[in-house]
Amino acid sequence: MNHLKEGDKAPDFSATNQNGKLVSLKDFKGKKVVLYFYPKDDTPGCTAEACDLRDNYADLKAAGYEVIGVSADTEKSHLKFVEKYQLPFTLLADVDKKICMDYGIWGEKKFMGKTYDGIHRTTFLISENGIVEKIITKVETKKHSSQILS
Repeated sequence: MNHLKEGDKAPDFSATNQNGKLVSLKDFKGKKVVLYFYPKDDTPGCTAEACDLRDNYADLKAAGYEVIGVSADTEKSHLKFVEKYQLPFTLLADVDKKICMDYGIWGEKKFMGKTYDGIHRTTFLISENGIVEKIITKVETKKHSSQILS
């Protein structure tokens, strides 16, 4: 697993979004990016995080950020999630987990006594030049936008 550090070049990626459109990091050259990884569409923590980002989207945009969510869910699942909660940002379908692996956030997790592989909820703030400026590993789902903006 690749463990990125602040100051590293962000790995480029390409994946389809909820509308089937191919999206790459290079599409955002010259813009700051919030690249947030979350475990699963329409689950309580992931919904709280997405809705917090939605509710504070204008502040994130005013700070110059483009927001991109990534999970291993399908385009169809993402589209339902976006429509249900009126999410104004792109969600990428990383069904083969390539982006997750490149960013080092796929790995062993423990929940209720069970061990399994999954996405570690993590956010990368990427500069206009494609450099990882900040990595948030202790995401507060209901206050995530304030973590990003602080």
